[in-house]
Amino acid sequence: MSKNQNPQENQAAEVIATTGSWLEANKKQVLTIVSAIVLVVGGYLAYTHLYQNPREEKAQTLFTEGLQYVQQGDSLSLSIAINGEGTFPGYAKIADEFSGTEGANLANLQAGACYAKLGKYAEAIPYLEAFTPGDDQSVSAMGLFALAQCYAGVNNIDKAISTFQDAAEQANNSALSPMCLLEAGKLLETQDKKAEALKIYETIKSEYPTSTLSLGSPAEIEKYIERAKK
Repeated sequence: MSKNQNPQENQAAEVIATTGSWLEANKKQVLTIVSAIVLVVGGYLAYTHLYQNPREEKAQTLFTEGLQYVQQGDSLSLSIAINGEGTFPGYAKIADEFSGTEGANLANLQAGACYAKLGKYAEAIPYLEAFTPGDDQSVSAMGLFALAQCYAGVNNIDKAISTFQDAAEQANNSALSPMCLLEAGKLLETQDKKAEALKIYETIKSEYPTSTLSLGSPAEIEKYIERAKK
């Protein structure tokens, strides 16, 4: 060892030398790994820019096109919104053919909501369950609210109650949360679970004092509280 070279420097030199020897001996394997990484990264970028982005754009365009039928709101228009007409494929097909895009995710929500408006709760449930809540709390909460209504529509009351509560938590505001909790409370009353319903009504009163249910003299929520106490 050189007098000017400390043990740490010597150890580092040995590591570098050893690594260099290993790389030289395993050059073919290293090149294969590097090539694979390049292919994966390149494939991902190609998938994103050449395949996924155009699909997303197309799905969003078709989703927007279908809103005119949803807004009309009559039975025929809602059926067209689901199943399509002319160049518009319908939300059910958008959800299937563009799966993995946000447009398809929203199409699931719209297809489910349209089925629910038509009173076809069993048909609505798979679409609403396929909808993945996102960053928009209000849209996500309304999706869960619609799903809870459909569970109630097929007499799956326990699941409806828990989903209404999930919707309230997702919304996390004085406009939607009390409405979701109120529906959960009313369903609990139908199961003769008045103590649990009362707890929910009192939560609305205490945690959402500025909601429409809690305002007024007397407040509307008081009616439900008194009823649950009997």
